[in-house]
Amino acid sequence: MGLTGFEQDHYATLGVSPDASDEEIRQAYRLAARRFHPDVNKAPGAALIFREVNAAYEVLSDRQRRVEYDAVFQGRRGAGPRLSLESLYSRRYVKRLDEPQLLYVLLKIQPTQGVSVRSDAPLNLCLVVDRSKSMQGVRLQHVKSAARRIIDASRPEDIISIVVFSDEAEVIVPAQHPRDPQGIKALISTIRADGATEMLAGLKAGISQIERNLDPRYVNHLILITDGRTYGDEDKCLELASAAHVNGISISGIGIGEDWNDRFLDELASRTGGSSAYISTSEAISRFLNERVRTLAAAYAERSRLVVAPSIQAELVSLTRMSPNPMPLPADEQPVPLGTVDGAGTTSIVLQFQIHTREAELGEFFVGRVEVSGQVLGTGRMVDQAVLDLAIQVTDKQIEEDPPPGLLDALNRLMLYRLQERAREAVEKGDPEEATRRLEYLATRLFESGEEDLGQAALLEARRVAHTQRLSDEGAKRLKYGTRALLTLFEDEK
Repeated sequence: MGLTGFEQDHYATLGVSPDASDEEIRQAYRLAARRFHPDVNKAPGAALIFREVNAAYEVLSDRQRRVEYDAVFQGRRGAGPRLSLESLYSRRYVKRLDEPQLLYVLLKIQPTQGVSVRSDAPLNLCLVVDRSKSMQGVRLQHVKSAARRIIDASRPEDIISIVVFSDEAEVIVPAQHPRDPQGIKALISTIRADGATEMLAGLKAGISQIERNLDPRYVNHLILITDGRTYGDEDKCLELASAAHVNGISISGIGIGEDWNDRFLDELASRTGGSSAYISTSEAISRFLNERVRTLAAAYAERSRLVVAPSIQAELVSLTRMSPNPMPLPADEQPVPLGTVDGAGTTSIVLQFQIHTREAELGEFFVGRVEVSGQVLGTGRMVDQAVLDLAIQVTDKQIEEDPPPGLLDALNRLMLYRLQERAREAVEKGDPEEATRRLEYLATRLFESGEEDLGQAALLEARRVAHTQRLSDEGAKRLKYGTRALLTLFEDEK
């Protein structure tokens, strides 16, 4: 989703107030051009930002066009809710050094405080359920039970559809308002397990059901539930997810048991701003699905995106969404899909930069710009946008400072998640000694954090790697999604 016409906040893009003079607008444009022009700044996000800077300047530098813009834009946005961006830095002062330095920024995204925000967005929701032979028994029974509960909790304005797939896809419940819940639940009861896993067919059928009622006033979302791997069509599934994102559809993935490709499900979800999750027991399916649907309905904005444009003296290393629905985000592609922005809580993201200060002047150091935008639910196609420039201070001496507690806690939890990632990478590179060392250290830190069960799991996998040079499928997923789940807790505990 791009920003066009009157959707873009031209004043925020140029960093000036609505009553800025012509000269202030020209100076702001020159500064932005020095920072983001593609001839100077090769970062992908910089090109997107500069395109918006150009569009803003073309309007605000023309007196008649500015008057027309003010009349329409301020009328649409002046009294409405706005997105708010807040940043916390791992350090505000850095010494000028020859070598690169790491900087972490915790970005908090939420509607402006004190503004009344609707939290009952209607859903255009499709459940796409794997009914292959491996799902037979309690797994499929719990999925069917969870689907029935979703029907019971749905509202008249919601639109629900259910697709099942094995060797081919079948629409069990065509997209409809749940006016006959008993009839829909009877159709759910007819689902039987059989065949292999043909995920592409299921995704195509599910997206088709959502597209029948595609509406910017709705949260248009697909939830994929599977316990197996799809073979030969993963690339086509990812292409389908990218196309769905362009059309305003997000996807969440739920993996049950151990025999599924977690990296594939992560990428499938991240291409649309969705999330993926690991369900180790059949009994947890209903609880997780109910919570996921509840958070979708609490959205303030949908089809949201994040653009990060680092300065020419900085590099974006990684992005990690901490809450809600924690997971890594792609740092090398811009814009970054965010899906929904929570209306009842805070969307928190940790940005990791590598900064180069060797040739920096003393004083303010421009790290980069972040921009978040999304379509506000309940307002048709109205787009909300927030822009924040990140900056710290470069000094000629070391200044000792403690990171803000919220960011420090987030980084400690993120370190646990990355430890299991590094251990997995070491196994794949054929270095079991390094993997064992990292897993033992992870176990120690988990025990220190009071995470006894996860600590025991890490210790068990360390012993397994030392003897067999590999991780178990169950252990790898348990550590990955267990440490990932810890990422969101820091928000809840503040």
